[in-house]
Amino acid sequence: MSSTAAAPGTAAPSAGPATTVQVYDTTLRDGAQQEGMNLSVADKLAIAALLDELGVDYIEGGWPGAIPKDTEFFARAAKELDLHHARLAAFGATCKPGALPADDAQVRALVESEAPVVTLVAKSDVRHVERALRTTGEENLRMIGDTVRHLVGLGREVVVDAEHFFDGYRFDPDYALRCVRTAFEAGAETVVLCDTNGGMLPDWVAQVVGEVRAATTGRLGMHAHNDSGCAVANTLAAVAAGAGHVQGTVNGYGERTGNADLLTCVANLQLKLDTPVLDGAGLAEASRVAHAVSEITNISPYGRQPYVGASAFAHKAGLHASAIRVDPDLYQHIDPTAVGNDMRMLVSEMAGRASIELKGRELGFDLSGRSELLGRVTQRVKDAEAQGYTFDAADASFELLLREELDGRAPRYFEVESWRTFVEHRPGRDGTVDSEATVKLRTGHGRMVSTGEGNGPVNALDHALRAALVGTYPEIEDFELIDYKVRILDTQQGTDATIRVLIETSDSVRSWSTVGVGTNIIEASWEALTEAVTWGLLHHGVEPR
Repeated sequence: MSSTAAAPGTAAPSAGPATTVQVYDTTLRDGAQQEGMNLSVADKLAIAALLDELGVDYIEGGWPGAIPKDTEFFARAAKELDLHHARLAAFGATCKPGALPADDAQVRALVESEAPVVTLVAKSDVRHVERALRTTGEENLRMIGDTVRHLVGLGREVVVDAEHFFDGYRFDPDYALRCVRTAFEAGAETVVLCDTNGGMLPDWVAQVVGEVRAATTGRLGMHAHNDSGCAVANTLAAVAAGAGHVQGTVNGYGERTGNADLLTCVANLQLKLDTPVLDGAGLAEASRVAHAVSEITNISPYGRQPYVGASAFAHKAGLHASAIRVDPDLYQHIDPTAVGNDMRMLVSEMAGRASIELKGRELGFDLSGRSELLGRVTQRVKDAEAQGYTFDAADASFELLLREELDGRAPRYFEVESWRTFVEHRPGRDGTVDSEATVKLRTGHGRMVSTGEGNGPVNALDHALRAALVGTYPEIEDFELIDYKVRILDTQQGTDATIRVLIETSDSVRSWSTVGVGTNIIEASWEALTEAVTWGLLHHGVEPR
């Protein structure tokens, strides 16, 4: 390490936070490098529209010329995207060693993308220059300066991503600073300091950014990866030290452990540091956008994600509930509606009467002053959870329990006479296993007997139940089982263990979860299935027939 490099952990000079902070989203390029993610052009266009609704300043669409899908994205975006807040950025590299920008095919592809902003990745660690680019430090500076000048001369706003900047600065700060100054002198609007390997800590970032801020003019940015678990903290440290531009991805997508979660970054900047960063409705759309992007990427939302996760404002302990009933702010660091989220009460064996009362209120029932009822419900919840039930992940089952205590009986749309399942394996049929189920029940239309086949006994039972009910309740055709989870509760019992089944059902508008418990997995599944149907019919306003 050069003798003038920053010593990690020492006090960092700081120019103070920037007066304005630009928000640059790289979900469509850097986020798309996440393992298992494969976005189509249509997916990227849909996500770009959502990002614009969020109110970010820049949307990085990809690398035209290097990736055919990204070239197509920019061609379609010019015709199909109507952006109200964001500017579209094309990502690419500086010209190659020994080449002029005007003669470089990759640089031409950036221009032909018609994106108003071009983001250039440039080496700023001299070791990468010499070993990866196989050229000299001086030639790399020439490549940066010439490419920026060429693009600025063509009317593009240029952002330079100084790749591996922090590692390079700690090895040779003089060269890393020369890269930044060269970009600014050539006309770059912003130079982004990249923690490409993700190994920095907040104090180290603050020191380096503060020193670069004091040694340069122009807008500095921060691009953090999360390999040390500090991407968001490092981004905030950079802003505090003078950076005026932050890069990240929705939901923290990205290769390895991901990028800085842009939603967490902007929520902290806006709500904690009083730094307005999003245009339009902005932060109030954060939860909706996070979940909509999850649907497009087909990656399940992370329930414990800060600010926008389903569990971000979920309260389970009875002690918390007692205080929340008096003042929600006592156990919440912000108002959940500021990020488009909401408080949730989880009902469990830890629940007290206050938890039940608040959960009832959430479900539309006023239980205040009904101490006897609250006591009964609380005890039923605790008894049920002792048997293996869980209601914090099965709101629909809890509502049916609550209605039973309120009305003296649960809503009843049918009477079950019997059900059975049959699984058969016939040798010599390519290992095919047949599953069949028969359901016998009564509705207002009489006795129904139906048989269903499926790819397993639970699937066959689901088909048979629907077939038995659809003549009486055609609304059931809209119901679809979308998730099925099984948990062994007492693992020491092996195949004799008690089983818990959680089922999620959807009608394409909303989804609801129910729970069943038993020593037989089919029995537990049947309980969850019938409760799912009951809750769905109830909330469709269907009267028992």
